[in-house]
Amino acid sequence: DCVVGSSQRFGLPMGFGGPTTGFFACKEDFKRQMPGRIIGITIDAQGKRALRMALQTREQHIKREKATSNICTASALMAIMSGMYAAYHGQKGIANIAMRINRITAVLNQEIQKLGYKQFNTYFFDTLCIQSPVKTDVIRKIAEDNQINFRYICDECIGISIDETTTLDDANNILKVLAQAAGKTYIPIECSGNCKTLDFPAALKRTSPYLTQTIFNSYHSETEMMRYIKKLEIKDLSLNRAMIPLGSCTMKLNAAAEMFPISWPEFGAIHPFVPSNQAEGYLEMIHNLEKDLADITGFAGISLQPQSGASGEHSGLIVIRNYFHDKGEAHRNVCLIPSSAHGTNPASAAMAGMKIIVIKATPSGEIDIDDLKAKAEENKDNLACLMITYPSTHGVFEEEILHIIDIIHANGGLVYMDGANMNAQVGLTSPGHMGADVCHLNLHKTFAMPHGGGGPGVGPIGVSEKLLDFLPSHPLVKVGGNKGDAVSAAPYGYSLLLPITYGYIKMLGTQGLTDATKYAILNANYMMTRLKDIYKILYTGSKGRVAHEMILDCNSFSLSAQVGELAKRLMDYGFHAPTVAFPVHGTLMVEPTESEPLSEMDRLCDALIQIRKEVAQIESGEADKENNVIKNAPHTMDVVCADQWNRPYSRQQAAFPLPHDDKYWPTVSKVDDAYGDRNLVCCYQD
Repeated sequence: DCVVGSSQRFGLPMGFGGPTTGFFACKEDFKRQMPGRIIGITIDAQGKRALRMALQTREQHIKREKATSNICTASALMAIMSGMYAAYHGQKGIANIAMRINRITAVLNQEIQKLGYKQFNTYFFDTLCIQSPVKTDVIRKIAEDNQINFRYICDECIGISIDETTTLDDANNILKVLAQAAGKTYIPIECSGNCKTLDFPAALKRTSPYLTQTIFNSYHSETEMMRYIKKLEIKDLSLNRAMIPLGSCTMKLNAAAEMFPISWPEFGAIHPFVPSNQAEGYLEMIHNLEKDLADITGFAGISLQPQSGASGEHSGLIVIRNYFHDKGEAHRNVCLIPSSAHGTNPASAAMAGMKIIVIKATPSGEIDIDDLKAKAEENKDNLACLMITYPSTHGVFEEEILHIIDIIHANGGLVYMDGANMNAQVGLTSPGHMGADVCHLNLHKTFAMPHGGGGPGVGPIGVSEKLLDFLPSHPLVKVGGNKGDAVSAAPYGYSLLLPITYGYIKMLGTQGLTDATKYAILNANYMMTRLKDIYKILYTGSKGRVAHEMILDCNSFSLSAQVGELAKRLMDYGFHAPTVAFPVHGTLMVEPTESEPLSEMDRLCDALIQIRKEVAQIESGEADKENNVIKNAPHTMDVVCADQWNRPYSRQQAAFPLPHDDKYWPTVSKVDDAYGDRNLVCCYQD
């Protein structure tokens, strides 16, 4: 009915634990119970195939605590890498790699038994479970002297796994170690007709076709692959092309100097469970990063284990739950959540077994203190925590934040601070300074890791002194607290990505990090000032300012143009849309970050101002209510360059509405959302 797995072996480095990609599939009957994003196929206005997110009403940003999961991203970048691996090798190449792996494994199986070792697995692909005639300590000493690591299962058993990087020389070195440990004569393997793959019974053999699509059977040279990747990259509108003003996403620069180390084998080619003396440099970097993040957040300890912001939220709530259970207060399960919160908050709380109670917002966008106090006191015997984002998802600093935290503590609860908007805190204040008990960070937001088209993310959590014992632990490596639970198979989560944030922090330093925060707030307020007479700014603080992001209210003209249509029209101007219809229906949430130059912020402001003029033409009747530049957006090259043009506006107005020196061409017209949900197809056939 369901299948899960990992693609770590499929073209991805070990990276001391990740990142990697898990996959999940199920029968069609269960599609509406699936967690996370589903990308499906639909058609656009020209009848061409297009890709879009399907069945979104299952997800946390809509269903909140009733969602199928708290997942809001996927490890898209790693999935792309595995996909390219499959495309490059193709059907035949993948089969050849698999047969070669099994051939070396089969030969090793044959030869080690000649040395007096017993192999337990009757059928195997790449892994041998071996009983040794000597204690494994003897094998370990000889193996490490020869720079080989085995898996030591018990005093008498070891595990060996072979992969595509294993050579015949490697296999002979393994045999040499095992022969020496057993006191036997080492006889090297020679590649001959005896090197055969293992014969599996028919029930275990795959007979169905695989990788049959053209894409997996076309690009098998570096030149072909390079051009194919470039062809795809041209379709993308990413930070190397334009500003991405997604509110609460913090799409800042991923500097090249920060990114270099993740391609180094010194970081990429290390197994997460090597002896600690073989990863001293890695561990030094990790522990320094933990210390830096603790200093930045004002917390007593940090865990790097959670592998996304959603995972960080869930991990932090589990810390709170375990803390109360340890105190004998397992009945504390009420979680207060503001109405402005991101949908992941209530979804995570539901997954942690908590009862969610929603707190109202005031007309100015802040938490309603009276409502908070009443509900905290009403539930004081069962109150576990408040989840709060600071600055709030409404784009304002909660001016009563200290009072809010005091109310929760006075009623026996803890405060969980969502770190999604830490880009407006770093260097100016901190969750720990304010009195929060737990906070997760999004290293892919505030701390400059790339978003990767949806992942991988890293969501470490920080905790106060009394919660240290409940930080995520690990069964094999001593990390975290004595009373914590593992939240990841890898002790330090996605370790390969950590040098990015380490470099970001070390290169900026204390003053640079603080300046980045100030510029992020300054940039948002500059754009707010330019746009406030054109669009209603939904929420501002008592001094008329926003935090690091703002919400543009588009509801006043929704009868002429829906907010989703404005987002599509922005593509014609060369921009990715801001966050659409969140946290308030009919709005755009804009976050410029500190990375954007004045010229790019002005370009986006000019585009938004011009689009408002286009809406005004619809309102006045100057433009047709249905056949206009906004309703028909985005305009692809195929449409603009077609021989026939029967629209009541010019091609120039459609594709080049403002002066430009560069042009991004959307490759898909307006998509049919209903068609994609009615006809769910997730496999892109030829």
